[in-house]
This record gives sequence, structure tokens and C-alpha cells, in this order.
Amino acid sequence: MNRKNNLTLVLLTGACVLMSGCNKAPSFADLCDNHPKICNEFKEDSWCKKERIDVGFANLAQQTSPADENKYNQLIGYENYAKCMEHASKIEHIKFKEKQSMRINNVVDAKKRIKEISDTTKDSKHPSLLYYHWTRHLNKNALQSFLALEDTHQLETPKLQFNLATYYAKRDQNKTLDLLYHALELTTVDESINTEIFKSIATIFADKNKYKQVYIWSKILQTHSPEDESIKRVDLKNYAKTFNLKSDFLDDVASKTLSTILDGKFKKP
Repeated sequence: MNRKNNLTLVLLTGACVLMSGCNKAPSFADLCDNHPKICNEFKEDSWCKKERIDVGFANLAQQTSPADENKYNQLIGYENYAKCMEHASKIEHIKFKEKQSMRINNVVDAKKRIKEISDTTKDSKHPSLLYYHWTRHLNKNALQSFLALEDTHQLETPKLQFNLATYYAKRDQNKTLDLLYHALELTTVDESINTEIFKSIATIFADKNKYKQVYIWSKILQTHSPEDESIKRVDLKNYAKTFNLKSDFLDDVASKTLSTILDGKFKKP
């Protein structure tokens, strides 16, 4: 396998506290004090703490302000928790068999909640739920309804532009690239960035043999998320040497590009 294909495979595979008057978000301890039923849905475990907390806050949001977007967040929260706990339940506990049983029960309960919420939202016209029912249940009606929203304000968010890009990924690379760029254009200063966008852009350019662009977007990913496992295995120095790239210049381009993204000022090249 050549270096280009190897890289492609790898790619596939507190300011607020400084401001006076800024409201502090409730902690999970606060949630448990005020909403013990939500907090105690799953027994506390050393595994999957983040996922359990995410489920708790998604449920609190839906209880406080019922909305389809909150239901979507519940579904994603339960899915992530079930996936994490499924892994944890496979770990043998010779001395604590009850812990393994508890984890299996938590997986079953999470999947039950996924089915309940999924069933109640199957006719929803909310774009996130349309995307969910297409990708999880291959609901063609949901897909058509989602695609019908393509040029409307309802899909004008980074997340939904990325979701739309996943549909076109194997159908139209240029359109996919435009959608990924637009997702970055819509990203605001206070928003977390979906790094799958960086990987997807780099992958498209790898398919097009655009080696400079592959390097730039891989460097952006490496700079923004050095802990990302996919970029840890990429040797950009060797990649630059292989294709006779001026790495110092491209590093500067990557740095400036990332700065515009983080500042909410990115524009399509």
C-alpha cells in the first residue's frame, strides 16, 4: 500500500468564568440533588461516567422543556451510553459477578429507552430526527423529507450540514466538500468543532491526489486535536517529504486556517 492510500486509510478509520455575571451551568451533583429519579436511572459505575451524565442532562432538558431536538439528544445519549456499557459488561469480574449483571441490565434498559423514544418520534419532521430515522432504521420517507430541507434555513447548522454531507459522500465529492466547508462557515466561536469534518475534507483531497490540501487539513486536525488516535498514526513529515511539499509554508497555512475557524470567521476557499 502506498503512502497516500495509507494516509487515506488512517483518516477514514473556560472563558466564561472570567466574565462577571456569567451563569454557571448546573453540575451533575446538582442534577442528582434536584432530580434523583433522573440521576438514579442507572446505578453509578466507574465506567461510562461521561455517557451517564450526558443521558442525565438530556433527560433533564426534555423534562424541563419538551422538544424534538431534546428527544434527539436523548437518543444519542442513550446510544452512546449503551455502546460504552456494552463494552464494560464484557469485562469479567471474578469476585464481583453482580457488577457484570448490573451492567448488562443497564444496557438492556438503555436499549429499551432508545426503542421507546424512537417509536414516539418516527413521524417527526424535525431534521435531526429525520436523519436519525434514516441512518438507524433506513427509513426512506425520513430521508426524502430530510433532503427536501436541503436549501432551507432548517439545515443551517454545522451538525446538519455535516449530516447532509454524509449522504452525498459517495455520490458527489465536490458537493460534499462544499457542505463540509459550509459547516465550518456556520461554526461560531463558542461551538465545539466536529473534527470528523477535518478528516472528511482530508480524505476527499486524498482521493483527488491533492497532496498539499491533504497535508493542510491533516495538520489542522493534528493541531486542534493532538489526542485523536487517527492523526497520531500519521507521520506528516514523511508525507511532506514523499510528495516534495514545503511543510513550513503549509504549517503556516494550516495554523491560519484553524485560527479563522476558531474565531468563527472561516470562509470557503
